[in-house]
Amino acid sequence: MTTKPTQRSIPPAPVRSRLAGVRSSPVRDLLALVGDEDVISFAGGLPAAELFDVDGLRESFVRALSGPAGRRNLQYAATEGDPGLRELIAARLTRRGVPTGPDDLLVTTGSQQALTLLTTALLEPGSVVAVEEPSYLAALQTFSLAGARVVGVASDEDGAIPESVEEVFRAHRPSVLYLVPNFANPTGRTLSASRRSRIAELAAEHGTWIVEDDPYGELRYSGEHVAALAADPLLADRCVHLGSFSKIGAPGLRLGWARIPRALRPAVVVAKQAADLQTSTIDQAAAADYLLRTDLDAHVATVVTAYRERRDALLAALAVELPAGSSWSRPDGGMFTWVRLPDPGASLDTATLLPAALAAGVAFVPGASFFAGAPDRATLRMSFTTHAPDRIAAGVARLGAVLRAEDPHR
Repeated sequence: MTTKPTQRSIPPAPVRSRLAGVRSSPVRDLLALVGDEDVISFAGGLPAAELFDVDGLRESFVRALSGPAGRRNLQYAATEGDPGLRELIAARLTRRGVPTGPDDLLVTTGSQQALTLLTTALLEPGSVVAVEEPSYLAALQTFSLAGARVVGVASDEDGAIPESVEEVFRAHRPSVLYLVPNFANPTGRTLSASRRSRIAELAAEHGTWIVEDDPYGELRYSGEHVAALAADPLLADRCVHLGSFSKIGAPGLRLGWARIPRALRPAVVVAKQAADLQTSTIDQAAAADYLLRTDLDAHVATVVTAYRERRDALLAALAVELPAGSSWSRPDGGMFTWVRLPDPGASLDTATLLPAALAAGVAFVPGASFFAGAPDRATLRMSFTTHAPDRIAAGVARLGAVLRAEDPHR
């Protein structure tokens, strides 16, 4: 009689250790609240959906799927991106003061993918990345996933402080300095022109790559335009400039781009091939048609007018509702305001306030997640672009009531 072998349960392979230190994004977790009409959310950096040019984009998709081009636009295509789209993006960047040719560009699946590809091309496990403190959370996640060591650079109302950049360069010799110089996420601050020039000098002196992430640059509501870092001749061979259609068009298209110096371009293209071969052919074709036929500057001007009113509504409401001693950034553009609550005992953690805020029907992002080093837990990020001014005022009033309830002496 043959004995049937006993089956043993074999456990699945473990999740690799590189994910162990990557923090979940509270921003993405809070996006579940988007459909809840009872919650006024300042958490997600969401463009105003009512301002999307649905009709114009629909017509562009119809044209992209019509005639002989329709089948071609459903086929595989070049990794670098749609030639017509790259020409239009290059012309737009050039008009904005960043001289660009189509061959300088790689079209990516959102600028977040561009950041991931650059991380693959430029960093090894253990490489050092310098970031402005606080910094864009998804960038911190990307660098952490690559096994890089992230070192913070001090900042103030004018952005990254050059003396701190120099100190970090000398002490840690980072491979990359990552900056969001225009209306930064999460602070809304803009890196001043004089600081850009000094940081360019430092990067050239130390041979450090700069990744200039600029998704918000066209959303300026006040103040004067500041030239891009990528436009500085000192950085011609060491600055990658990232852009996106998400904030000036629609994020659902997932279209971004990277302007890459010639020496680095082949490596990033290979990384793109390994990641997804190419960005959606039909989405690129529709975007190219849209940019060719639409006055995007006029559309952006409409968006800017609406967002300016919303920024002003948030700043006005904060002045009324927040406790004495609070401070907040006054952004010249973008989507975010950075708030710091008074914390005389250095014990406040805005994350502990979030449950009560959600119960009151208002959401924000606690500030600690945006720090690579020791966080300032008395901070929080608020996005002002999603809601109309009256709803912004109502949401800040709810937040103010929560703060007063948590501390009756306020």
